Amino acid sequence: MKTIRLVLQLVMAVALLLCLAKMPYGYYNIVRFAALVVFGYIGYTYMDERKPELGVAFFSLAVLFQPLVKIVLGRTIWNVVDVVVAVGLIFLAAIEYKKKSDK
Repeated sequence: MKTIRLVLQLVMAVALLLCLAKMPYGYYNIVRFAALVVFGYIGYTYMDERKPELGVAFFSLAVLFQPLVKIVLGRTIWNVVDVVVAVGLIFLAAIEYKKKSDK
């Protein structure tokens, strides 16, 4: 399960960084839907591992990115959010990978 989570974190980070480029509007909708699913899954896995702080953080990200009731922040702020979340995902994946390889 942790390997799947690591892959999803890295794929989601790349998808969020691609949002910085000029993409068709449909791409952003797909990313929002994918973020809802991926962040919800990751939040569930952290809750299952008894890490409620990370679980709540990822559930909050799922709510922020969900496509049903869009939160209007403006392109510049969304770009900052995308970069911060992508860097956080990569950082968290690196920490988990290091812990996994140390075992």
